[in-house]
Amino acid sequence: MALSGPAVTIHVTLALGALVLGPLALGLRKGSRAHRVAGYAWVALMLGAALSSVFIRDFELPNIAGYTPIHIVTLLTFAGIGIALYYIFKRNIRAHRIAMWTTYINGCIVAGALALLPGRTLGQLVWHQWLAIV
Repeated sequence: MALSGPAVTIHVTLALGALVLGPLALGLRKGSRAHRVAGYAWVALMLGAALSSVFIRDFELPNIAGYTPIHIVTLLTFAGIGIALYYIFKRNIRAHRIAMWTTYINGCIVAGALALLPGRTLGQLVWHQWLAIV
C-alpha cells in the first residue's frame, strides 16, 4: 500500500478536477459554447486521469501484473469517452448524453468510492490520516 510518487499525484489531481467539473459540463445548456468548453476540459481531465492510472500499480491487493480490479474503470473510461465522441460526431445527442453520464458515474463516482475503501492508499489517507478515524 505504499503507493506514492508523481503518477499518484497527477492522477488524484486530474480525477478531482474531473469530479468537480463533470456536473457543470453535464448541467450546462446542451450545445452552448460553455457546455462545449467545459466538456472538452472534462474529457481532457478524464483521459489524463485514466492514462495516469495505468502507471499506478499495486502488488499487494489481488492483481494481475500490478493491475487491480479498479483498473477496469480505466478501460471503461477510455471506451466511454470514445463512444460519447462517436455519438456526438454522428449527431446522436441522446446516446452522447447517456455515454457521458455513464462515464462520469463509472469514472468519477464508482472509481472514487472504490479508491476510498479503507485498504486502498487514498482510503488510508482520508480515513486514517486526515479524519483520524481508526
